[in-house]
Amino acid sequence: MLLLEFVLAMLPIIWLIAALSGLKMAGHKACVIALAVTAVLAAGYWGLSALCIATAALEGVLNALWPICLVIVAALFTYNLTLKTGAMESVKKMLAGVSRDKRVLALIIGWGFGNFMEGMAGFGTAVAIPASMLAAIGLDPMSAVLACLVVNSTPTAFGSVGVPTVTLATVTGTELVPLAASIVNIQCILTFLSPFLMVCICGKGIKALKGMVPTTLVAAASFTIPWFFTAHFIGPELPDIIGSICSMGCIIAAARIFNKEPDEEYAIQISETAGGQQAMGIADGLKAWSSFILIFLFLMATSTLCPPIHNAIAGIKSTITVYAGEGGGTLSFSWVNTPGVMIFLAAIIGGLIQGATFRDMGEVFFETLKKYWKTILTICSVMATAKIMSYSGMISDIAKFLVAATGSFYPLIAPVIGALGAFVTGSGTSTCVLFGGLQSETAAALDLNPTWMAAANVMGAGIGKMICPQGIAIGAGAINQVGSESKILSKVFKYFLLFVILSGIICYAGALLGL
Repeated sequence: MLLLEFVLAMLPIIWLIAALSGLKMAGHKACVIALAVTAVLAAGYWGLSALCIATAALEGVLNALWPICLVIVAALFTYNLTLKTGAMESVKKMLAGVSRDKRVLALIIGWGFGNFMEGMAGFGTAVAIPASMLAAIGLDPMSAVLACLVVNSTPTAFGSVGVPTVTLATVTGTELVPLAASIVNIQCILTFLSPFLMVCICGKGIKALKGMVPTTLVAAASFTIPWFFTAHFIGPELPDIIGSICSMGCIIAAARIFNKEPDEEYAIQISETAGGQQAMGIADGLKAWSSFILIFLFLMATSTLCPPIHNAIAGIKSTITVYAGEGGGTLSFSWVNTPGVMIFLAAIIGGLIQGATFRDMGEVFFETLKKYWKTILTICSVMATAKIMSYSGMISDIAKFLVAATGSFYPLIAPVIGALGAFVTGSGTSTCVLFGGLQSETAAALDLNPTWMAAANVMGAGIGKMICPQGIAIGAGAINQVGSESKILSKVFKYFLLFVILSGIICYAGALLGL
């Protein structure tokens, strides 16, 4: 019976993998079919009523639209508006003043700035904004989004100013700072490895590390070390933010020492770069970067790091229960204090600074919606599928089988359960809600450290985000290649397998050592 339930519950996931990787189907079509398959299974085998299925799906759609799709549209709107005003060309010229080497710029933007966006906002911004910027400055778009998906797997736990870890601590009943410490302990190897993978991906092979090892070592160490100690001594809110700020500064300094002259194979091509750089003063530079600077300032000011502003606007929200069955969760809609609103506000003000009219902004906004409606449909379908699977008991049945099948070797597959949750939900926070309790309860039953196993869950969640349809759809939209989801999945899957294997070995070794 347990095996049958596992196989049936896995069918929507198996379909998604087959449709995206085997059939090369567009993401929005595959995910809509997965939603239909899930609804039929939930009704036919798990006995969920039509009303419960409909309201579970509606809850997923509403959760997808606000805040996830809001953030994605806001990020893409910001990027498209900088193209409209010409600010992105100025940004490219300034970055070329730091280095014309694509590999160095990938580390600064994809690794440093990407981790910063994850720490401040999350919800897809760490893929959407860096990938679009890297493609704009001349990197191969597919390599840009692939690299951003891979490196975004490690900062997930402390994304959105620590929300996934705070949520996990609440679900599991573990203490917050010790949990944050266990997370960096279990993830530090993968985190240190990530920038090396980014260089190889953006340079199309391991040969790209030639001449880049010192700068990449600096990028890895300057993020991982402050990230590690911040989690151990302060908690989950600041590791990504402090680590990324340290890393960006150190990468720039290291590049000026070790990569003064770029290898021509990896040099970006910008016409009249030198002259444009000489003509650009501080005021022009601030104008070009204004949208991104304002995003940083607004997200910082409205986060828990600034209690007066945060507390003043945190209460401007609506809370509703959508699911009609037992155990329905509540949806909270923060109408002001949410990353998407802050990014939109920053983009509008930045656009005005850069000379855009409100008519220009309206045209860019509607063009963005028109171009990325398939991405929005994909994300809504995935979230609706996740909610039906959760409320029907399909996800818990998958997890129960995996626990029963592995026994004392459970730590080897504990990260896989987290990855499975992220594949379905696309969210580190949602994965912590789904499986956090299961991980800690299983740890107690097997006489393992519940904090270590909870950390394994959120590590797996970050890894699973590499291949989740939602994240891949964000990446495809960011590089203006909607419909290429199957191609992205096939390319990123080998990195997913690498991280899953390493994470299982690390988790099992830590469990044996009693960590």
